[in-house]
Amino acid sequence: MTQNVNAPPRAGRREWAGLALLLVPAMLVMMDLTLLHLAVPQLSADLDPSGTQLLWITDVYGFFVAGLLLTMGTIGDRLGRRRMVMIGAAAFTSVSVLAAFSSSPEMLILARALLGVAGATLAPSTLSLITTLFRDPAQRSVAISLWMTSFMAGGALGPVVGGVLLEFFWWGSVFLLAVPVMLPLLLFGGRLLPEHRNPEPGPLDLVSVFLSLTGVLTLVYGIKETVRDGLALTPLLAVAVGAVLLTSFVRRQLRASAPFFDVTLFRNRAFGTALVTLSTTALLIAGVQFLVAQYLQMVQGLSPMVAGLWMLPMVAGGVASVLAASTVVRRVRPAVVFATGLLVAALGFGLLTQAGADAALAVVVVGSTLMFAGLMPVSALGTDVVMSTAPQESAGTVAGMAETTQELGAALGIAVIGVVSAGLYAARTSLSLPAELSEAQARSAGSTIGAAHQVAESLPEAVGAEVLDAARAAFAHGLQVNAAVAALVLVVLAAVVSLVLRRVPAAGELEPVTGGEDSGT
Repeated sequence: MTQNVNAPPRAGRREWAGLALLLVPAMLVMMDLTLLHLAVPQLSADLDPSGTQLLWITDVYGFFVAGLLLTMGTIGDRLGRRRMVMIGAAAFTSVSVLAAFSSSPEMLILARALLGVAGATLAPSTLSLITTLFRDPAQRSVAISLWMTSFMAGGALGPVVGGVLLEFFWWGSVFLLAVPVMLPLLLFGGRLLPEHRNPEPGPLDLVSVFLSLTGVLTLVYGIKETVRDGLALTPLLAVAVGAVLLTSFVRRQLRASAPFFDVTLFRNRAFGTALVTLSTTALLIAGVQFLVAQYLQMVQGLSPMVAGLWMLPMVAGGVASVLAASTVVRRVRPAVVFATGLLVAALGFGLLTQAGADAALAVVVVGSTLMFAGLMPVSALGTDVVMSTAPQESAGTVAGMAETTQELGAALGIAVIGVVSAGLYAARTSLSLPAELSEAQARSAGSTIGAAHQVAESLPEAVGAEVLDAARAAFAHGLQVNAAVAALVLVVLAAVVSLVLRRVPAAGELEPVTGGEDSGT
């Protein structure tokens, strides 16, 4: 039996050990997007943020990560991806300590923004280094699946880990988790991770950096404000400005001899469809999970730790399905895997439409587990398809684009679904709160379910119980409506993906692309 001398080299123990180090920051970057879900009540009581400040505390991290991923991926291609990982890990650890001991809403918002910058430095370089460590397509597919599992599991484990910590410590403890978690990467990353950079990167186009960063941030801000406040002049202007900036960015890339990002990759239908699917699944997962975390506490009455533990089955289901799918995707066409996962997730969202105020806890747990089991393999395969189209010298930039779509989708999911749910909650409570409440009490109880709990504590027992019943029913209604819309979106997306990708080969059949400059030290 002869060996194929043209076959790419297979990874050994050192490469797999390097992958283990890369899984840590991938998990933590995504975990910080959802880590505060269960900490909102404690954080609100301690720092007393306004409604707008609370939204920025939860949103600003994801917005900065999304806005900077493409830029940091490109810089990593130029300066060295291992160097970017090590810089990002050190910065993430330091700023996490700052966030943990924030003494005001403004300080926490600033710390969360800086965490977003550090997270954007880490994320694309960890994914692009996988294409350097694993040149064999089959091994690369497994490695990316493991990375994606870690990435998505981080978002799912955020509320779980946060719930356990909040049971014993104050809300700032959720940030201090980064210190011991990042330590192995800081100690051993320089030995186990190869350096990689583009040997001929060309000049860095600062105008493109400005257009991409400000375009994403402005567009996201405008969308968030429009959904929350309606068709006001300022948010609509922000949306228009963001769209103009991103359009200018695309046009500049098409004209440039050495573009900041090769937008012609979107002509590859597998690349474009995978990115759309990644952003949609991230939006739905993050947004609905944000509601589920609050539903378990505010509607079902569970403690943060117990609520976090009840979210473990969805994590386990997602991890198991993505690991199983990592072997299937090498033999089965992406269209089949995508469509199957999307339909399984749609079934999960369908179950969540039954999550009323008096629903059995199993309805939410099973529905959420099916959601994760369906969408996580889709995300893993989508990432593999995207990275398989990337030339090695620009893998960091493409990784930045892939993660931008997911981070942006997740941040928008929390903002849009959260705001829509809040609107449904306010409309429902305005019709169902007891008449004994004063105007100020009714306004407060109708703003958030957390405020309704505070109002109920100040009322006679019978009236307080009516307030809580109305608040729980209104919040559950918001979850049900969002779940129904999500299920419909996924069914339509499954049909579109099946049609567009019907001739795309299995992921394991995609040829590796080599190039760039590697060094083991």
